[in-house]
Amino acid sequence: MSLNAPHNDTYAKGKALSEQVNPGMEDALRARYDALVPGMARTVVDVAYGQFYARGTVDEKTRLLATVAALTALGGQTRPQLKVNIASARAVGASREEICEIIFQMALYGGLPSMINALNGALEVFEAEDAE
Repeated sequence: MSLNAPHNDTYAKGKALSEQVNPGMEDALRARYDALVPGMARTVVDVAYGQFYARGTVDEKTRLLATVAALTALGGQTRPQLKVNIASARAVGASREEICEIIFQMALYGGLPSMINALNGALEVFEAEDAE
């Protein structure tokens, strides 16, 4: 058995999941960052999506709502990632109301500025949806 076999398995799972919730993400990461950090895009797909997100213990909607909550509480520096994860949560069935309620609750943990920043990010995602 090859030493890469477990890696290939988690990469395949991660690739399938990342394409489901965020189509084209690996290609976008590769185009933007792989010249600086070769292999970064594949590592994100393998580790984040294949080893963490694809565990199957909780459904994708729950996992993405938890991610939205964490990124909200972390504050404004996470806004680009927050918007990606809000769009991914929408892609797996989270309603606008559910997302906004999760963001609102994070005012208790990340503060009002973090909550307002996240709501503004959510509005941008929703406006892009409406424009499509």
